[in-house]
Amino acid sequence: MSQNNMNMNDDLLVKYLVGETDANESATVEIWLKADEKNLNYYKGFKKIWEDSLVLADQKTVDENAAWKRFQNRIHENDVPVHTLKKSSMNWLRIAASILLISTLGWLGYSYFENKSANTLIEIKTANTTLNDTLPDGTTVTLNKNSSLSYTNKFKGKTRPVTLKGEAFFYVSPDKTKPFIITVNDVTVQVVGTSFNVKNKNGKTTVDVETGIVKVSKNKDQVELRHGEKVVIADLQSHLLKSVSKGKLYNYYRNNELVCEETPLHELVDALNEIYDANIIIKKTALQKKPITTVFKDQSLDEILEVIQETFLIEIERKDNQIILE
Repeated sequence: MSQNNMNMNDDLLVKYLVGETDANESATVEIWLKADEKNLNYYKGFKKIWEDSLVLADQKTVDENAAWKRFQNRIHENDVPVHTLKKSSMNWLRIAASILLISTLGWLGYSYFENKSANTLIEIKTANTTLNDTLPDGTTVTLNKNSSLSYTNKFKGKTRPVTLKGEAFFYVSPDKTKPFIITVNDVTVQVVGTSFNVKNKNGKTTVDVETGIVKVSKNKDQVELRHGEKVVIADLQSHLLKSVSKGKLYNYYRNNELVCEETPLHELVDALNEIYDANIIIKKTALQKKPITTVFKDQSLDEILEVIQETFLIEIERKDNQIILE
């Protein structure tokens, strides 16, 4: 009996539909129909299923009495006399079976397409612009230029797996029962709820953590990162060594801001070369690790170079397509 039919027996409704009820049963159904609009709506839906089942029922010809005898023998284990069914009762049985079959087929169809939808692979890509997106679990992602992220349409399993190529910043929606796992080549990044940046470029993977705890693993080695920590892993490197992040250079593609906090000059230059598609070279080795603390916000490359020049009291030479710091 359905939970929605307000204590009405579905078998009695079927009998009412096919004209098999006596006067008392008919009165019971009719009183029930008038008692509540929900009952009437339930009956209309039930009637629609019955009408659809008539087509299916007419397509099958079976030995009705033999089938009914086998059914009775199984239920009562031969302790109840078996009677031959009237044609009208047999029609009712056929219709009831048809309704069950239609309902079963409908459920199987729904389950098939629901599972197929859940396993659909989604891929988002960027070319010359960044992209903000929200994943099925509520996690937000900012995808940098020339990057891609793929994941299943619905995180149905015990984890929330995604595959990244390029660079992305994640705000992972907390769920202690279902870890969020990022695969970048042969590096795995696992979190529960945190914010961090993952980048794979030029043969190395870099993970910078802003909040929470991030586990980064490669082969059998693993490190645990917290706020302000990072790990840089070369493709051919197996050992993982975490360090302290010197600023937030990775934020540029999210908010056009370069935050330097005792940042070595060579790290800033690497970021500028990528951001502005430049070819800046530090000629003097002594300048490579010189620290700089400042914030660049929506500034041109020339403006940033001018600050570098004044900070370190150096000369800047432009030659061919190169910008030489010396």
